[in-house]
Amino acid sequence: MSEGRIRIATASLAGCFGCHMSLLDIDERLFELIERVEFDRTPLTDIKHCGPCDIGLIEGGVCNAENVEVLRAFRRNCKILVAVGACAVTGGLPAQRNHLDIGACLQEVYLTEPSLSNGQIPNDPELPLPLDKVHPIHEVVKVDYFIPGCPPSADAIWKVLSDLIAGRTPRLTQGLIQYD
Repeated sequence: MSEGRIRIATASLAGCFGCHMSLLDIDERLFELIERVEFDRTPLTDIKHCGPCDIGLIEGGVCNAENVEVLRAFRRNCKILVAVGACAVTGGLPAQRNHLDIGACLQEVYLTEPSLSNGQIPNDPELPLPLDKVHPIHEVVKVDYFIPGCPPSADAIWKVLSDLIAGRTPRLTQGLIQYD
């Protein structure tokens, strides 16, 4: 870890932001955390770009080219990277599309769906290109630790952060792992 205060950043890819909500659900423990760390990119700071940090928490699967870029840049800036939640760990709910052909999905949604007349598949260069399948983040970058769950509990996130800040290897007990 860095000398001085430990820097923590978060990022979100293809998911629902529920894991960030669990981070915020550590409630009054946020005050204890603020005493011990400095936050970089998080919902607490509204910083948009991650600088060098000690611990990075990332949620969501990788479903498009922009997710790949964000993930790789985030990994470069994080000494320790923690995959948070089912989407980051396994691809989660966004990966339910993996058994479908993306081209056929686009055709059906934009060209043949009865509610759309004369539609077209979006092709604006500003839109990120979808990947053929959704990937868990460890298929794209090295991940140091995983916090499973959908979403993981605030207590699980607190335990992992507390262990990392104290220089311990995080260990989640059975009571902290949930799959609701």
